[in-house]
Amino acid sequence: MSAGENNITRVLFVCLGNICRSPMAEAVFCAEIKKLQLSGKFEVDSAGTAAYHVTLKDFERFDHILCMDMSNLSDLKDMKPKGSKAKVALFGSYDPEGQRIINDPYYGGKSGFETNYHQIVRSSFGFLKHLGYN
Repeated sequence: MSAGENNITRVLFVCLGNICRSPMAEAVFCAEIKKLQLSGKFEVDSAGTAAYHVTLKDFERFDHILCMDMSNLSDLKDMKPKGSKAKVALFGSYDPEGQRIINDPYYGGKSGFETNYHQIVRSSFGFLKHLGYN
């Protein structure tokens, strides 16, 4: 299990604009860890690669930086300082159904948001399982 100081695991969710996907991931993940009584074990935030920007300090502050698509992943890998502690990954890589990319629902209407929600819930549980929480 990866945890920073005081056994707190710090997780940053990232998408392009920090409008839909990363705030949804932050909210869903926080709700799920609260249900599991794990809130005290995590520090969670969200950011964008274009809006509220990921900063170089985030690569030291967070243990995991989880992004939504390949463009986010490429941007984060380009930004990541050598030797920084953060593990950068696609959040969808933890989806047990194998849907690695969490597409932007911004122009997709209600069904796009519903699809994202279900994918984010599955990915949240998959990520928690990866960290050793069942």
